[in-house]
Amino acid sequence: MSQNNADIAESYYKAMEAKDITRLGEYLHSDVIFLGPLAELKGKDAVLSAAKGFSSFLKKITIRSKFSSETQAMLAYDMECPEPIGLFRAATLMTFEKGLITKIELFYDARPFEKKKEEIFS
Repeated sequence: MSQNNADIAESYYKAMEAKDITRLGEYLHSDVIFLGPLAELKGKDAVLSAAKGFSSFLKKITIRSKFSSETQAMLAYDMECPEPIGLFRAATLMTFEKGLITKIELFYDARPFEKKKEEIFS
């Protein structure tokens, strides 16, 4: 089960890189909670809207490491975006219930995103 959570988390980010918002939704619980440096969101629709805004300028995601337990997965990854953001390193802690993501907590330096915040979370 624990490896499955890491695989689900990685698949979620592959769908984001592919800009496949429909597939992203398949991994999310309807009451998913998103916590990040720029926003806190609740509910599948809100998270998908933010993911759509972010993925619109996302170029590439490289998963560097992943590990998981029975209810959580942690990923370290690099994301490439156009300037002024460029390459940034991030980590995510995801919580799962019955194979669905119930919580996403992101860790990254948000300073480069200040100029794009309104586009992502509008």
